[in-house]
Amino acid sequence: MIGVFKQKTPANILVLCLAGMLLKLPVFLHPHIPSPEAKDGPLFMSLLGWLQSTGQSSPVIYPFLAYLLLFTPSISLNKVINDNRMMQRQTFLPGMAYLLVTSLIPEWNYFSAPLLVNSILVFVLAGLFKIHNLQQAKGTIFNIGIGIGISSFIFFPTVIFMVWAIFALMLMRPFRINEWLLCILGMTAPYYFYPVYLFLTNQWNLQKIIPYININLPHFHQSIWIAISSFLLCVPFILGAYYVQDNLRRMLIQVRKGWSLILLYLLAAVLVPFLNAGDSFENWVIAAVPLAAFHGCAYLYPPRKIYSLLLFWLMVIYIIMYQYYGVGW
Repeated sequence: MIGVFKQKTPANILVLCLAGMLLKLPVFLHPHIPSPEAKDGPLFMSLLGWLQSTGQSSPVIYPFLAYLLLFTPSISLNKVINDNRMMQRQTFLPGMAYLLVTSLIPEWNYFSAPLLVNSILVFVLAGLFKIHNLQQAKGTIFNIGIGIGISSFIFFPTVIFMVWAIFALMLMRPFRINEWLLCILGMTAPYYFYPVYLFLTNQWNLQKIIPYININLPHFHQSIWIAISSFLLCVPFILGAYYVQDNLRRMLIQVRKGWSLILLYLLAAVLVPFLNAGDSFENWVIAAVPLAAFHGCAYLYPPRKIYSLLLFWLMVIYIIMYQYYGVGW
């Protein structure tokens, strides 16, 4: 399979889709019905309300939507990595790695606000890569701000990514105050229009405008399965980071900046679960995007094929064992 996904051919999109569905088969067999939580934003609450009647009669709609939100970012992330020459060759390994990474934790395969936000953040990441060489980047920068603002209305803890966006602008472009203000305007635009909407629809309530904020340590049930999943998340990431660092001197300056941007993305994603923490791993799925980028390098760069194959099949076998013999799926 590693040899298949090392090739960049259109047929691999279909292969990736089918392989992903097989990896996540238990989610389709036992649909998980999402319920509103305090950390979810008003946009996601409205979406759940709109889907409620259909979901009660056909619960399978939720795993299909979840898989769509898993497969689409995997293809988008793969395109971002390939278009910006972030790896030595163009492959489907980052997309494959994303579907593998999200299969290590059961909650990462459920339809949820953080999973929906991932699709928007990959779009934002693509925009940040794009502005590096743009002369007129104001429209793209405003769209980046809008994307992050909408994300925080779907899942409020992603407000942390507002800080990430500012650091990303510092990294990718020379300082221009008008561009910074334009990005901030885009990020705060939803917070201008939402009170207006509430007022015009006679739903004015101060509690709806002020978001629920609580900073504390995440708490969740610990098990040997979670420990092994964490181990399989960290080891390929460390290997991938090592190979990126090893090849850094041979990379163009924009590629170096790109990997720094992805690393900052990971740091922001790790902070998200500490804001409005819950008792599940759903919040951590936002870290899957940058982790998959580094995991892709762990499959591509090892000098001997056997290392990549062992890592891949070890993860696949563990995922299947977790699904059928573990708890949580």
